[in-house]
Amino acid sequence: MSRRCSRCIPSRGTKLAKLYRQSKSKNPTGRHEFVSEDDYIAKPKEDGYRGIHLVYRYHSEAKKHQPYNGLKIEIQLRSRLQHIWATAVETVGTFTGQALKSDMGEQKWLRFFSLMGSVIAMRENRSIVPGTPLNQKELVAELRKLTQELKVRRTLEAWRSAVVLPTTADPDAYYFLLHLDPDVKKLHVAEFKLGELLRAQEAYASVEKLVEKQPGTQAVLVSVEDLSMLRRAYPNYFLDTRAFLNEVRRAIAD
Repeated sequence: MSRRCSRCIPSRGTKLAKLYRQSKSKNPTGRHEFVSEDDYIAKPKEDGYRGIHLVYRYHSEAKKHQPYNGLKIEIQLRSRLQHIWATAVETVGTFTGQALKSDMGEQKWLRFFSLMGSVIAMRENRSIVPGTPLNQKELVAELRKLTQELKVRRTLEAWRSAVVLPTTADPDAYYFLLHLDPDVKKLHVAEFKLGELLRAQEAYASVEKLVEKQPGTQAVLVSVEDLSMLRRAYPNYFLDTRAFLNEVRRAIAD
């Protein structure tokens, strides 16, 4: 199997990136300035990460928004499979205390995710991860061996079941502050109504101070209409690796 297929099918990420590029060319004097693009689908990182990053510099003529002028905004585009891979990396990194997404940590875990990155790339007919086997049988054989050695399925399932997850939310809640504490295996969710943005931001600032002191702790402030949307958008905070485990089972069963 070649490292680059001759008839690659564009993923949703690449299609969406194309729309962003077209928007920039059609509106060159628009509000936001395009800064740069990194295509990690065409050229995957050695750790297995794949996605497209678009960086813009914010600009607004509105007086109330001008304090934000000049700030950079990064948009990350990934397919569903690319996203569940990234979710699994963050989950393992959170519980092992390793910065796997920064290419630091136990070599076996790093290699495992590089191999799974190539498995997913092959499934999407895209460029595979540098340094992984070109031959699919060799790739699967090495992946199967590491899956057994790391006890991947049992480990991820145990972490997911151990964390206490919230099941209900205030129907009037609009902002959610997620604070994942791996030490006590709990996800704290604070809810704020539409008019409580300032209070939500103050609470987030307080939690960020804790994050700096406790490795593996994560926090994010988001706005969604209900808790179910929150789970779909931020599966790493809910340690939801079921979709990723399904892909691992499918890969090593081939």
